[in-house]
Amino acid sequence: MNVKMQSEQEIMRKAMNILWQTMEPSQLVEPISLWFSDDGDYLKTRDRMFAGETVASLAKKIRAMQEQKS
Repeated sequence: MNVKMQSEQEIMRKAMNILWQTMEPSQLVEPISLWFSDDGDYLKTRDRMFAGETVASLAKKIRAMQEQKS
């Protein structure tokens, strides 16, 4: 199986679009500032942002947010 990897720029563009559609501009500032802090150490930022979270717990939160919007 071949996996086509997208560029970091394309992934960031998609992530920003998702955040822009689901968050208030004032809330969007927080993840952006975290991404560009820590000298760009994504793993350090990710660990801090999602401490104690699992894929299942994040999925549950996403579903709840989607249900509130519809």
